Amino acid sequence: MSSNALSITPKQNKETTLFAVPVLKRIQQESIEEYNEMQQAFNLMGWGGIPDKLKIEIHEDVKYMVEELKGRYSSCDPFVKRRRNSIHYWVSCYQDGICSLEAAIKALKIKAL
Repeated sequence: MSSNALSITPKQNKETTLFAVPVLKRIQQESIEEYNEMQQAFNLMGWGGIPDKLKIEIHEDVKYMVEELKGRYSSCDPFVKRRRNSIHYWVSCYQDGICSLEAAIKALKIKAL
């Protein structure tokens, strides 16, 4: 009987496994906290009911809006203001039924350089 590459499992280093568990638990906890904070931000902005696909597209923008409201920094950049206005416009258009979810996502998608 011959073994193939798929049936062979590598030996796990016990020290690496023991080290990884607390790190993974910390990452999981931080992710849960960030998710809850973002949900709260979306709810406060009246965007709690928008689909997750749209939330994912504007997640970073909303995160930095919250950071600015907390006083961690201030952005006077006209491009940031334009982006925020665009987000408010397209989310409102989606919520009002003026455009489809796909149109809003396409309009808000950040193009790669």
